[in-house]
Amino acid sequence: MQHGKPIVNNELCSQQLKDIGEQGLLEILQRFCPPEIIGDDAAVFQTAPGQSLVVTTDVLVDGVHFSNLTTSPEDAGWRAAAANLSDLAAMGASPLGITVGLGLPGEIEVSWVERLYQGITECLQKYNTPIVGGDIVRSPVTTLAITAFGQVNPSQIIRRSAAIPGYAIVVTGVHGASHAGLELLLHPELGQNLQEVEKMALIRAHQHPQPRLDVLPILWKILATPCPIPIAGMDSSDGLADAIIQICRASSVGAVLQRRQISLPAAFDHWLTQEQALEYALYGGEDFELVLCLPQESALALVQHLGQGAAIVGKITAGSTVLLHDEQKKFPDQVLSLSQGFQHFGQ
Repeated sequence: MQHGKPIVNNELCSQQLKDIGEQGLLEILQRFCPPEIIGDDAAVFQTAPGQSLVVTTDVLVDGVHFSNLTTSPEDAGWRAAAANLSDLAAMGASPLGITVGLGLPGEIEVSWVERLYQGITECLQKYNTPIVGGDIVRSPVTTLAITAFGQVNPSQIIRRSAAIPGYAIVVTGVHGASHAGLELLLHPELGQNLQEVEKMALIRAHQHPQPRLDVLPILWKILATPCPIPIAGMDSSDGLADAIIQICRASSVGAVLQRRQISLPAAFDHWLTQEQALEYALYGGEDFELVLCLPQESALALVQHLGQGAAIVGKITAGSTVLLHDEQKKFPDQVLSLSQGFQHFGQ
């Protein structure tokens, strides 16, 4: 068997984890990992000279981040891998490998776990990223924790704290699609006014988000200069509003976001009201686009190169207020805050 190829064993489909035990499950999962890396208490690998190691961890819990109502095991695995790769992209880093921690009920079927790993590896293959280890434990709730490792040139690290007044705010694609896809999965009747191709595109945006690692080579080419320009940014996994607010807080600045410049899926035009569409875009989350703050000229060049929903949606300002503004003055200015979006342990 080659690394990354489908390995689901039909003979094990009816078996449960309690039937094969921890070692039996580890034997199955190790097939997804390069044999030259796994086998010790930790993975060891060298990064390139002059590179910084970047590490990120993301935890997904059944019933909070995924469920069998909306997400197959393969989709849950893909989403989990994409979330971590997106965090690396948001730091300007390229991926090296991931580890996978699983908390599993003993009654779960072995085939479910194999399919989960298949989804993880399918996402990772595109970026030549291996699974280099992990851990499994018994748990009353299915939990998936991934740690991703990446490398970045120290001069190209993207930080939330690097925004400067006057910088343009760039989004690398449309927002609201993932939340719309989730709503269609939960409430199929909502999509009666949509064409089938539109519905499937929105659902796929939720089930198979694409980490924007492809943006980085374009960004570095545009910014090629003897004196590195500080770039601020993060991904929009918790919503566009959350990303901009978090960047502003870390940079001790404010922002003005232009309501009519926010990129939305074309399907929203004949499906949602303006307010609903904006709500999905600002607070829906899980679009995994990058939100970058950089000089205006560079921002224009980046948007031109990316196309496909990339846009300048506002600018960084002095002060601390993050404002949603309508240039046509049909809507009053609105101050954005984190309390308006999803928060773990919120009321």
